[in-house]
Amino acid sequence: MTEALPPGSHLRRLAFGFMTTYTVRAALQLKLVDAFDDAPRTGAEVAAALGLPAETVTRLLRALTVLGLFTEPETGRFAVTGEGRLLGQAHPGAQSALVEMFTDPVMTRGWEGMAESVRTGRPAFDDVFGKPFFAHLAEDPAKSALFNASMSEGSRAVARILPQAFDFGRFASVTDVGGGDGTLLTEILRAHPSVRGAVFDSAEGGAAATGRFEAAGLADRTSVLTGDFFAEVPDGSDVYLLKSIIHDWDDDRCATILRHCRAVMPPDGRLLLVEPVLPEVVRPGTPPGLYLSDLNMLVNVGGRERTRTDFENLCRRANLEATDTRPLGDTGFWLIEAIPAP
Repeated sequence: MTEALPPGSHLRRLAFGFMTTYTVRAALQLKLVDAFDDAPRTGAEVAAALGLPAETVTRLLRALTVLGLFTEPETGRFAVTGEGRLLGQAHPGAQSALVEMFTDPVMTRGWEGMAESVRTGRPAFDDVFGKPFFAHLAEDPAKSALFNASMSEGSRAVARILPQAFDFGRFASVTDVGGGDGTLLTEILRAHPSVRGAVFDSAEGGAAATGRFEAAGLADRTSVLTGDFFAEVPDGSDVYLLKSIIHDWDDDRCATILRHCRAVMPPDGRLLLVEPVLPEVVRPGTPPGLYLSDLNMLVNVGGRERTRTDFENLCRRANLEATDTRPLGDTGFWLIEAIPAP
């Protein structure tokens, strides 16, 4: 029988959550995982390799062990777990850019103003940094590149599943609106050799896309288009794809983006939204990340996560009809498919 925790234990664990965030960030900043090969190492050996004090490195490794990123198979000797390996710079499934971005002050400081965001409905980020999130990134090339890399890492799981979850081969062309470095579009085009594709993004957002397409041998089937989806979306495609775009904005701005897509869609075209979908009611066992992401949208960009009903209503505002909504495996994302309304 599991023994009940003392009153307040869960609440204290929640209150101390920031400590976990900065413990993981320290591991990344100090490149702890990169100091390990396949064999366990002592804290002193890791410290010597990194030029750091042995005592404090060992203390950090023990905290990371409790968090599941390392094990301590014998006293003072540590090994990296599979999850911990994802903090390594060279791991093929690395999440290091994502972790660095989401533990960076540019992401965390807005949370200090959560109460004010709840009072006003406005992103606290704007007050902390003096301008909106994406305007701030546009003025910081290094941070913008980190954000793009984190979005690429966050798209890998979807990129493995989406090309088979939707029959892109029925269509001649796809435009990935806000498609960043082309991670998602690259996998779609690899899986469907007859399809051509374009990334449409801001200059800083799409800066790495051309290089990715060239490295994948897709330069002759791709283009990178620069612009502002609040002004217009380029015509010429059969399918318009938006992943993790709609949750960045309020309903009115989302409706504007979707109307611009609708304006250039052919009669038999498709709009595909790839987003988390909130349940209509919070049930026991619902992953907290869904709702924490919703609050992250509130405090940093003024957007929100949405329910299936919310997405259907947004589509109607843009003269679109949502015809199918289904989960994309265990990625945490859903595919919302829409067609031009009659």
